[in-house]
Amino acid sequence: MAYFDAASAVPLHPVARQALQASLDEGWADPARLYREGRRARMLLDAAREAAAEAVGCRADELVFTPSGTRAVHSGVAGALAGRRRTGSHLIVSAVEHSSVLHAAEAHEAGGGTVTQVSVDRTGAVDPDACADALRDDTALACLQSANHEVGTEQPVAEVAEACRAAGVPLLVDAAQSLGWGRVTGDWSLLTASAHKWGGPSGVGLLVVRKGVRFAPQGPGDERESGRAPGFENLPAIVAAAASLRAVRAEAAEEAARLRELTERIRTRVPALVPDVEVVGDPVRRLPGVVTFSCLYVDGETLLHELDRAGFSVSSGSSCTSSTLTPSHVLRAMGVLSEGNVRVSLPPGTPAEDVERFLEVLPGTVAAVREKLGAPAATEAAPETGGDLVVDAIGRRCPVPVIELAKVIGDVPVGGTVRVLSDDEAARLDIPAWCEMRGQEYVGEEPAERGTAYLVRRVS
Repeated sequence: MAYFDAASAVPLHPVARQALQASLDEGWADPARLYREGRRARMLLDAAREAAAEAVGCRADELVFTPSGTRAVHSGVAGALAGRRRTGSHLIVSAVEHSSVLHAAEAHEAGGGTVTQVSVDRTGAVDPDACADALRDDTALACLQSANHEVGTEQPVAEVAEACRAAGVPLLVDAAQSLGWGRVTGDWSLLTASAHKWGGPSGVGLLVVRKGVRFAPQGPGDERESGRAPGFENLPAIVAAAASLRAVRAEAAEEAARLRELTERIRTRVPALVPDVEVVGDPVRRLPGVVTFSCLYVDGETLLHELDRAGFSVSSGSSCTSSTLTPSHVLRAMGVLSEGNVRVSLPPGTPAEDVERFLEVLPGTVAAVREKLGAPAATEAAPETGGDLVVDAIGRRCPVPVIELAKVIGDVPVGGTVRVLSDDEAARLDIPAWCEMRGQEYVGEEPAERGTAYLVRRVS
């Protein structure tokens, strides 16, 4: 089985496994106690903090360990907002942040605060000028991920940090996806990360708060981890997380170059092997092992199941694989095709042979899924008839509305329109994306008696 979902979790690094087993024997005692076992545990905790701080590029007393990356984000956002409540209650986030950041923003807004969501371009990157324009006199905090978890696009953190610094606003960086590959550049103020993203054990997060940043921990007070992460430290997992971070960093430069070559193979060869595919994300400024593409006329859930049966574990942002039946918020914000979405994220050590086998299997798998759904062939064109057409896709889910549109677009003359009726949220994203891919004009949407009407004009 080829595991291609490292953006969700990286397999446990051998160094993490060794450190975890060793510290289970040495690090079980309370590091706050003064007896021998406690002092030994304290030494292990201090050494882990020093190692993690060196990897981040901060002081050891600026870093605390949390029970998860999500907890680090929630604690960081809440503490920074509370620390600057006299300045105001305005929070800035990008539209493609991890759900942990967006959930924190929702909670802040529900509590009476205000939130500005900065949009991104079609590659998934924010414009530093747009972030600067969003800053206000009452802005208490800005948040920006170092790299996107779904499409791999790296964000201009240094430029945004500079704008925030000039305005006197702290910037919190979610570095979960990138920290294993290197330090985050720029004059950021707070940083969060999660050990299972770089090959450490799950259940360990990092929260860094630079000296001088106003910060007020929320919730009941606790004497551990500077009051920022209450509860008894999971010392064996912390030691393993720090040890594995140091180990992956030592291997990062060489492995990054190797994985970039493998993902570039996928980026260039998939569109050549599979018709009607959109590769998404920035082609240059991206994480080493992540490549994402979307396939027209494909049910994402079925595609993932078929790839799993063929021996490949991949992820997807398609609405077809979501319990909410809505596309990934990242793909929505980018305005790209969501149906048949596949995220391939290669863990360190992925053999080139696995990538080659994936490229061999993918075309037939996609073709089989399309055939089951009755999708039109890539070269299929119906003879022109006349007049405008209405496609009733009410109650039919992604990717059926787009398939039905593709089947009838040739039935109207150039200049004619097709009106697609759909109550599937994915259609709002996928129909415009289909038009851009196929050279047709998306006119817009309008309310209908049932669902929404999406209007497409035939151009060619």
